[in-house]
Amino acid sequence: MILLVVRFFTNKRYKGITIYPFVIVTQEEDGRNAVLLNHERIHIKQQLEMLVLPFFVWYGLEFLVRYFLCRSWKNAYRNISFEKESYANEEDLDYLKKRSFWNWIKYI
Repeated sequence: MILLVVRFFTNKRYKGITIYPFVIVTQEEDGRNAVLLNHERIHIKQQLEMLVLPFFVWYGLEFLVRYFLCRSWKNAYRNISFEKESYANEEDLDYLKKRSFWNWIKYI
């Protein structure tokens, strides 16, 4: 994981974004936030499992389907399977040690 602090890169609604191998945050203090970094590490694992590019295709398609169904940007985002797994487990700092392969499938 390569951590970058880029103030103008992400939308203000989000503290970080992961594009393998980079985790990009907008504030230096977010780079020391263990829960946020764990959330982003979960995304790194998901991206690696799907060989990166297919992850983003799936992510985008799932977002579009969920947005079409609920007409809410926030709800569509929070209900993407990758996000559901990351949010559900971000506070468990040992989660990645015990996580099974393609575990995000359980959150579809």
